[in-house]
Amino acid sequence: MPILGHWRLHGDGKTIAPGEVVMPQERLSWPRTAGIGAQHVVAMFGATFLVPLLTGFPPSTTLFFTGMGTILFILITSGRLPSYLGSSFALIAPIGAVTGYVSGGGAPIDASKMALAQGGVISAGLALFVVGVIVHFAGAHWVDRVMPPIVTGAIVALIGFNLAPAAWNNVKQAPVTALVTIVSILAITVLFKGIIGRLSILFGVLIGYACAVIRHEVNFEAIDSAAWIGLPTFHAPAFDPSLLGLFVPVVLVLIAENVGHVKSVSAMTGQQLDDVTGRALMADGFSTMLAGSGGGSGTTTYAENIGVMAATRVYSTAAYIIAAVVALALSLLPKFGEIIATIPPGVLGGASTVLYGMIGMLGVRIWVQNKVDFADPVNLNTAAVSMVVAIANYTWHWGDMVFEGIALGSAAAIPIYHIMRWISKVRGTNLEQASPASAPAGVELDSPSYAKRHRAAQLHAEAEKLEHEAEEIEADRGVEPPIVK
Repeated sequence: MPILGHWRLHGDGKTIAPGEVVMPQERLSWPRTAGIGAQHVVAMFGATFLVPLLTGFPPSTTLFFTGMGTILFILITSGRLPSYLGSSFALIAPIGAVTGYVSGGGAPIDASKMALAQGGVISAGLALFVVGVIVHFAGAHWVDRVMPPIVTGAIVALIGFNLAPAAWNNVKQAPVTALVTIVSILAITVLFKGIIGRLSILFGVLIGYACAVIRHEVNFEAIDSAAWIGLPTFHAPAFDPSLLGLFVPVVLVLIAENVGHVKSVSAMTGQQLDDVTGRALMADGFSTMLAGSGGGSGTTTYAENIGVMAATRVYSTAAYIIAAVVALALSLLPKFGEIIATIPPGVLGGASTVLYGMIGMLGVRIWVQNKVDFADPVNLNTAAVSMVVAIANYTWHWGDMVFEGIALGSAAAIPIYHIMRWISKVRGTNLEQASPASAPAGVELDSPSYAKRHRAAQLHAEAEKLEHEAEEIEADRGVEPPIVK
């Protein structure tokens, strides 16, 4: 069991043979492992720092807890599951709803409201930890039953699309810089191969930042006054039960992200990792609680780092330990944190336009990869209702508790799907006949949703034909057909 220093050397530690991968329990030579760990830091950097910048939380503090959370994650999963725990975008909306913070608005975050948001983050982490305990002892199969692909896809998609207005608010403050950032991200994505192309967000932010400097949109005063070395700024949390409705439903997204990560790594390494799913959820839940207790954003497994693993074929958890140590070291440089904090609204708006859209489309990708059939009205209505609720940011006040778009949309997706599925099976209305309007090209007529009904219709037609032939035979014999009363 590779706990901090006990990884097996892969081959000669220098090369990876064609068709092979470096398994989580293995490593390359330490210099090569360190280089890959640095790549993981760069991969998570852009997205991880955007969250505190958009929420008003201290960037250095957030980075500190991502490093701590990653080390705890590797330890709790016994070094079997490679992952970096970066800042979760799912918590941006509820944090913003509590604090009212506007990125680039000129005013710092209200300390008392920030403390309440931290309490909400802790509650989400606790709920995720409890789910992890249940999954660990009951198995991960029930997660797939409760949250099939149509549900998980909808929840992930609605997170991204719900955040769209926040991106627009930043873009409006510096549209030219935002446009430069967006174009840079898109161009780098298609112009460059390998790791550079995968880090298009990071490089796009750097180009946008340079544009902002040229346009005199960056204030460097805080950098000059910051120390070179020092501890991050920690903040104590506060709790308000009325805010639970904003944060706890986000757990559904964190579950989907963690389970998806486990399945992705399992597929890429050829290892069976279902038994570690519960511990992954517990580890992320504990990390999120730890972050919330000190002033950091909630954490989640990062898909960005899966790209690095796929490109390098190195799945060693040793590389993630190094990445976490590097992140911790950077968090102890206050001047570095202040540099990050100077990123202006235009750059944030451009980057978040792409990132929020990508989060939304990740949900769509879940549907596509799992071949979710939207000819099935149950699937269609599950996605339709939950998406509109989230995008329009429906709000429900229940006593002192407030439930907003993401919470309501996420919470609605599960019961809508299961109740409609059960009723449709009982009533036999689970399939809707296609019409020219719904299937103009006739493609949907071949979908699985209509297969059963088409077969039933075919059998019915054959039965009617046989009955008609029988009547004709009886008529030829002079036998009167039976009188039906």
